[in-house]
Amino acid sequence: MTVHELSRADARRIAVRAQLLDSPRPTDLLDVVRRLTMLQVDATAAIAPSADLVLWSRLGSSYSPADLQAALDSRTLVDLRGMIRPSEDIALYRADMAGWDTAKPGEPGYRASRREWFRANDACRRDILARLEASGPLSARDIPDTCAVPWKSTGWTNNRNVTQMLEFMVLRGQVAVAGRKGRDRLWDLAKRVYPDNKAVPAGEAQRIRDERRLRALGIARAQGPECPVEPQDVADAGEPAVVEGVRGSWRVDPSMLDQPFSGRAALLSPFDRLVYDRKRTDELFEYDYYVEMYKPADQRRWGFFALPILYGDRFVGKLDATADRKAGVLRVDAIHQEVLFDKATAAAVGHEIEDLARWLELDLSRSRAADKALTAARRR
Repeated sequence: MTVHELSRADARRIAVRAQLLDSPRPTDLLDVVRRLTMLQVDATAAIAPSADLVLWSRLGSSYSPADLQAALDSRTLVDLRGMIRPSEDIALYRADMAGWDTAKPGEPGYRASRREWFRANDACRRDILARLEASGPLSARDIPDTCAVPWKSTGWTNNRNVTQMLEFMVLRGQVAVAGRKGRDRLWDLAKRVYPDNKAVPAGEAQRIRDERRLRALGIARAQGPECPVEPQDVADAGEPAVVEGVRGSWRVDPSMLDQPFSGRAALLSPFDRLVYDRKRTDELFEYDYYVEMYKPADQRRWGFFALPILYGDRFVGKLDATADRKAGVLRVDAIHQEVLFDKATAAAVGHEIEDLARWLELDLSRSRAADKALTAARRR
């Protein structure tokens, strides 16, 4: 098979186009979710929740969070392990759910220990199912802890027995997120949330998921580190490729090759799939980015929830902004430029910032430094 030889610019444009961040914008919410395969749920709302930001960056101000909620309420979209997915895609996970508590050759030891804990607390599992059958949907805090063996962890999940049991019951296909009440997930029986569709056999389902992931990413590594929910690699999907100046081999979606590219400006969620794989982002875009909200304020370079700024096929900066809903303003504290903006870049980025404020229904308040940066660039 031919190995496609790509420049970095080729690879970047494939990635941007695959993520629907080129021009013109898509127009349909469900089409966007199906193309991206999923939206990550993250409630951090320094500006807006991540799923809403991802959709706004594709659809623009025509997008309303109420549209996403309506799709979830109608079960057109469902929440599976913190990822919003088209409900029909549940068929691609049913075989894994059915085989979750079966040992697999060569699996790491922690998976076996999880199943042992799950089985040791079977009475708790059955009690949860009975309560949900009678009274669901319920939040985890509404479900008594009847676990005989506590969950041990060095992290925040230590002794959070009900929450951990629910997570494993999701993996087993027995319960599902039926909605949210504030920040709390509401749980119900999976049969009342997921569509009654037939399981796709495990091997075929894995192949389809890999193909869809590659179509959403455009270009990806064949193998990568294990990810707890959504992989970043694509196995044998697509066709082999190499990228000039980047070590190793890639897989590329052949339908993305030799396509025209028309770029635009976009402000992205820190959890956007275009930047989520930080190593890939550095390799293809030569862009250094990570989320700083977990760092002490005095150690942040870019801001609590800085948004990556895309222009065409390059990341050109980071936007440090906060939605102050009490004051009714979107505060722009800084625009960190990776390269000096030219007139066209400044105009396009400025327009996106203004559009973000309109979409949030907030007045725009730019710091003197941020305003000066855009004004100076527009004079170049």
